[in-house]
Amino acid sequence: MLIYCFLVKNCDIKKNYILKNIPFYVTGAITYFLSLYNFFILGSRVNGFLIYEIISLVALLLYDYEPLLFFVFNIFPFCFMLPTIYNDFGLSTIADILVLNTMIVIFSFHKRKIVKKNYVLLNKQKHNIKVITFGNFTILYNQSVVKFQRKKSLELLAYLVYKKGTSVDSKELMCALWGERATSTVYGSSLRNLIVDIKQSLNKLNIMDFFIAEYNSFRINPSVIDCDYYNYLDGLRDKNNVFSGEFMNQYSWAEGTAAYLESL
Repeated sequence: MLIYCFLVKNCDIKKNYILKNIPFYVTGAITYFLSLYNFFILGSRVNGFLIYEIISLVALLLYDYEPLLFFVFNIFPFCFMLPTIYNDFGLSTIADILVLNTMIVIFSFHKRKIVKKNYVLLNKQKHNIKVITFGNFTILYNQSVVKFQRKKSLELLAYLVYKKGTSVDSKELMCALWGERATSTVYGSSLRNLIVDIKQSLNKLNIMDFFIAEYNSFRINPSVIDCDYYNYLDGLRDKNNVFSGEFMNQYSWAEGTAAYLESL
């Protein structure tokens, strides 16, 4: 499933639910049936019960299930096991299991509440983060300019905005920021300092899911910002989104894009 996650992480948004959720529901159901197989067919009561509890905890910690669906998956094997557990281990064991499973289900509802809260914040954030590329590159959050400790931090974000959400490796970033001869030996630590500066500055403002840094891969998430460049390319042109021939004036690598935008 981990390998599968890597394979489908960039899937089409229209296929997102089918490709990303349904396989996990199927896997969860198969594993629960496996616990019942161990419990009843093989007669291994402890193994079957442990598989059932462990898969519930793993699913809860790693994946985002609908709480009600998770509750059904959680209670279904237990109902089958209940009479046998009572005969073999007694009422006190059932009480312990009920307490544990109740805590698991409550945590699943709490987790979903946090996910929904973050989703609302992200939607609200899109209206609060305005990225200006026509003229000098500027990032506004709640109508205030976002500032960084290091001058190159802003240029790094500008380059990622220019790349429109595609992933960029460290070598390409160093070439854009310090020239084609830049190497990781000389500028590697400087790049790492810029990344730390960006993360800290955005975290202070509670800006989420905008700058994404993975292993030797950096990008921005276009869906959480309001950007004049992206709006212009999408044909959303109005009095607040007028291109006057200037695009990220501070940076030489952006000069070619101004000519392209003029041709549109």
